[in-house]
Amino acid sequence: MSAIIHHFVVHQLTVNEQQELTVLPKNSCFDVNPDIEMLAQQINHAFNQKPGKGVGAFVEPTEQDDTEGFKTSLLNMMDQTQSFVDFSIASCEKLKKSMIDMASIETGFVIFSHYEFLATEYLMIALINTKQHVEISDSLELTYRDHLDLAKMQLAVRFDLTQFKTTPDQSRYISFIKGRMGRKVSDFFMHFIDCEEKVDIKQQNKKLLSTVDEFIASEQLDRQEQNQARQVVSDYYKAKLDEGEDINIAELADNLPKDNGRDFMQFNQQAEQPLEASFQADRSALKTLAKFAGQGGGMSLSFDRALYGERVIYDEDTDTLYVKGIPPNLKDQLTRHNKG
Repeated sequence: MSAIIHHFVVHQLTVNEQQELTVLPKNSCFDVNPDIEMLAQQINHAFNQKPGKGVGAFVEPTEQDDTEGFKTSLLNMMDQTQSFVDFSIASCEKLKKSMIDMASIETGFVIFSHYEFLATEYLMIALINTKQHVEISDSLELTYRDHLDLAKMQLAVRFDLTQFKTTPDQSRYISFIKGRMGRKVSDFFMHFIDCEEKVDIKQQNKKLLSTVDEFIASEQLDRQEQNQARQVVSDYYKAKLDEGEDINIAELADNLPKDNGRDFMQFNQQAEQPLEASFQADRSALKTLAKFAGQGGGMSLSFDRALYGERVIYDEDTDTLYVKGIPPNLKDQLTRHNKG
């Protein structure tokens, strides 16, 4: 399904000859054409694929000052008292100031994309760098060009403007990429937009998987039924990730088995700390649904959950893992090593 692009503009953050961080603005939005539509969808898709995102809301000001915050600028843009281009340039200046204040200088192209997707209105702000690639012309000449490196996008925030307008009290209308190389890249982005994190997405996804395991165990399902239930959750995750939609606990509960009138929704509500009603899906959770995996002490082990109890057996008393029918390539290595 295609997105409807309302506004799309790009500015540049660069360091000038005086080694000062500078905004190089574009003074008009791009005309919306198929190329811009495709780029906007690619950025949205790249954002959806990023694991470990955070969710939050605007910080409520504790005292007034003379500066206009990002929230005020956003509201002015939404009610059209400020043009989208002016809003985006002013936001770039705020981002630059936030970087300087927090001593976290980053350069690149700042993309502002205002669009609708699946009847929801969004604003995406992403800082993206370029990567050089080589092209060969019809005359077999080599040319070098730069392209936006979407795969390495690490600085981005997306506003669900529909939720911001209709249910701001839920404090879930801002989502952002959280980490890179062991630090919170989101820090100056959160400072720039005056946002605070409300929901730990990664933790919610981990908790969902553990709650699913507990629910399946409580239902006393046989091994085949357990695998089928996990496959239901896996398929649901894949669909939500592909569509860029949130996990909805009530919706997921409708697809899981029910016993004696109790379903997964009720099981979750009875937990000491119930899951959020909805939250973003984390792609890394899919691996946990499909496999058991772990590493340490010089070993790295991974196997499909469906094999547990049949070809793979764990003896808790002796802390021993038995494997029947090891992979041929591993068997070949072990056999050759024994002969040597």
